Amino acid sequence: MKVFLDTNVLVSAFATRGLCADVLRLVLSSHELVVGEVVLEELETVLREKLTLPDSALDDLLGFLREHRVIERPEEIIVEVDSDPADAWILASALAAKADYLVTGDRDLLELSSKVDLEIVTPRTFWQRLRAR
Repeated sequence: MKVFLDTNVLVSAFATRGLCADVLRLVLSSHELVVGEVVLEELETVLREKLTLPDSALDDLLGFLREHRVIERPEEIIVEVDSDPADAWILASALAAKADYLVTGDRDLLELSSKVDLEIVTPRTFWQRLRAR
């Protein structure tokens, strides 16, 4: 299964112990992690500017993620997201990856699930679905 993780999930996974870290471990151990170039750019900004992660740790983390499948920035937006244009690029990246799931905590993205052929779920919902299998 191809799982695309949004920036907020990755930030939480790397910055704290908890559900998002568990989700990341589960994806890495049993599924295909897919990330977008747009997510990596956003992640780098957040980790550097908001969490002041040292450059060496940031380089290691981004290098680790680049060892997995990385989707280049799509040529076009498929679905507009009025509240945050960056979300439209994340959604377009997940769709370009032909991901089975987009895991996010972003309410605007979660509301788009019915408009696209992609399961867009919270980390909790994703965790529960996989654990129920």
